[in-house]
Amino acid sequence: MLDWMRREIVDEGNLPLLFFLLGFVLAFLFIRISVRLIRADVRWWPGNITPGGHHVHHVVFGIVTMVIAGGGLIAIAEDGNRVATTVLAALFGVGAALTLDEFALIFYLNDVYWEEQGRVSVDAVFVAIAVTGMWLLGLRPFELGDATNFEDSGDWAERAGLVVGVLVNLLLAAIVLAKGKIWTGLAGLFVAPLLWIGAIRLSRPGAPWARWRYVGRPRRMSRALARERRLRRPVIRAKLFVQELVAGAPTLETVRGSVEHSRSAAEAELDRRVRPAPPPISAIAVSSGTMDGLPRSGTPT
Repeated sequence: MLDWMRREIVDEGNLPLLFFLLGFVLAFLFIRISVRLIRADVRWWPGNITPGGHHVHHVVFGIVTMVIAGGGLIAIAEDGNRVATTVLAALFGVGAALTLDEFALIFYLNDVYWEEQGRVSVDAVFVAIAVTGMWLLGLRPFELGDATNFEDSGDWAERAGLVVGVLVNLLLAAIVLAKGKIWTGLAGLFVAPLLWIGAIRLSRPGAPWARWRYVGRPRRMSRALARERRLRRPVIRAKLFVQELVAGAPTLETVRGSVEHSRSAAEAELDRRVRPAPPPISAIAVSSGTMDGLPRSGTPT
């Protein structure tokens, strides 16, 4: 283990990244335990910070921490002080965790921490951990890890091949994201074959690709809907179970972490989300040049 740490982490210059991930995960676990204890009204645990009766969300402390740590990292960028860089990276990870834990508040501009929309924060945290973990394992987006080897090389064919490969992967990533496969697109940035698989496979029925390509092809849309319900059901159940285990149920009355609740909630989630995409605006015939569904300007004459 120590040999692996020295070879893969220290010698590769990934020690700051490791401490960023550790600071991120530990801060996220701490703040989630803290808010659960506050919600349960545990007497011995400090409550919310409310100077003058105003609730200061921990995203504020996260942003301040990231600004301080980020400024410090920029200030010592030319010094190459590994210890200081590692400490500041861990501090930046703490700030990032506090901020992303309230990503839903930033996204919705509303305090939805304990509501269903608050699960977006857990998704954002999982994405950050996944990306950092893959980077730490030596994976690089679009296999750019070898790009620096070309800087001193006069092999223009090799450089051109790299550029073409990146452009092809970018195009594939755009197709995968247009098909609504966010996690496949994310992982495909580091493992290119996943982009080819995601680009070839059927689109999710509510994605922009389905809107553009499946509206006039009912059989393909039906296949997409059936496939979505079949494949997404266990994924949604597991996701809801983990989200409620980490974030807490939307209401205190709900049995937290209940498998039965995860099943019923998954079916409700499927009924709400698994729907065919609406036709594109350009495909809707209207009598005037205005877009269908949008308010007309002016008074008809």
